[in-house]
Amino acid sequence: MPATAEDSYDVVILGGGSGGYACAFRAAELGLRVALVEKAKLGGTCLHVGCIPTKALLHAAEVADTAREGAQFGVRTTLEGIDMAGVNAYKDGVISRLHKGLLGLAKAHKVDLVEGAGRLVDRTTVVVDGRRLTGRHVVLATGSYPKSLPGLEIGGRIMTSEQALQLDHVPNRVVVLGGGVIGVEFASVFRSFGSEVTVVEALPRLVAAEDEAVSKVLERSFRKRKITAKTGVKFTGATQDGDVVTVTLEDGTSIEADLLLVAVGRGPVTDGLGYEEAGVTLDRGFVTTDDRLRTSAEGVYAVGDIVPGLLLAHRGFQQGIFVAEDIAGLAPAVIDENTIPRVTYCDPEIASVGLTEAQAREVHGEVETYEYNLGGNGKSQILQTQGFVKLVRSKDGPVVGVHMVGARMGEQIGEAQLIVGWEAHPEDVAPLVHAHPTQNEALGEAHLALAGKPLHAHN
Repeated sequence: MPATAEDSYDVVILGGGSGGYACAFRAAELGLRVALVEKAKLGGTCLHVGCIPTKALLHAAEVADTAREGAQFGVRTTLEGIDMAGVNAYKDGVISRLHKGLLGLAKAHKVDLVEGAGRLVDRTTVVVDGRRLTGRHVVLATGSYPKSLPGLEIGGRIMTSEQALQLDHVPNRVVVLGGGVIGVEFASVFRSFGSEVTVVEALPRLVAAEDEAVSKVLERSFRKRKITAKTGVKFTGATQDGDVVTVTLEDGTSIEADLLLVAVGRGPVTDGLGYEEAGVTLDRGFVTTDDRLRTSAEGVYAVGDIVPGLLLAHRGFQQGIFVAEDIAGLAPAVIDENTIPRVTYCDPEIASVGLTEAQAREVHGEVETYEYNLGGNGKSQILQTQGFVKLVRSKDGPVVGVHMVGARMGEQIGEAQLIVGWEAHPEDVAPLVHAHPTQNEALGEAHLALAGKPLHAHN
């Protein structure tokens, strides 16, 4: 197609990650003509260098732990070692199959997939390698990138999660800078693979966005796994000398490692894409929107990690669907960000939805809480896991937060989301029948207890 060519669409979407492709597919289902622009591979960060590959590594780590610990279940297994070439082949195979599936869906939906780096030149036009794509509406979905700290250059043995996903060996000693979701997940993987791991976090506790009780359980579990957590201490610098990285901290201590993983969060990909010039307002790089995800430029929407809030693939996915339906005139209900579930896939897993206890006290004043210990749950004992289900309710009101920690607890977040989203009272959930023996019973038991009728628990 010549460089001056111009194509007209109902919707032009810049970015083919979770938010972008969800918007494209739903818009196409609603009869709109759609162009989806992606500079790398359809599926974006989540599929290729984020959610999917990291969870594949975490599953491989779980398999390693199962082999190592077989004797406690009466099964004579041993772990001979970690074959990173095999692990990466498994991981890449999962990515490849999902990528092919997405390409097939794009074709089936008759979405025009445009490969190349796009740039917004005005509120109706995206240019990709000289090709002008005009749309009645434009959706910005350019995602996020792994951040570093000022003066800390990525390279060599200092890397972010994206480079760590391509490691061809298991490092003996790892320092993880950052104790948030990405940091504790990689710390868990490296420890299961046999590395000596230290997590450095400037805030007073790991996973500081979670309920404080969850952080305590995670820190205790990490100590049991011999993962060192240095919290409340700031990083001051790192130097590389041959095969060694030396990390220095504000308290004067230093740590030598074979690898420094920088996991200090992610930032929005908006720089140099023409957003502000086209009339889109940015705030510290993020695109500001109203509750219907409309930007300051008429006809331009934004979804996913570039919109302030939780940087989660499923949030962007739902936002993409919402925007497509809004453009099509279906007037969908505004997404309630408070009911978006969060899962951290370390060992033990963390799953939560709604308000923490501290947040609930700020919003509702008087609250009631209950922690159901997984020691009373049969399936959790079979799995040899420890943790709890914690409920937070407003005084005599609905449940406003559910916080869970323990093996496989992420699988329970669906019901927890419904409970918080539908503003259920403990008395509403208590009569529901939860299958036995499942970890799902722990949710039922917690609500029974908070409703005043504990069975496998002390009130």
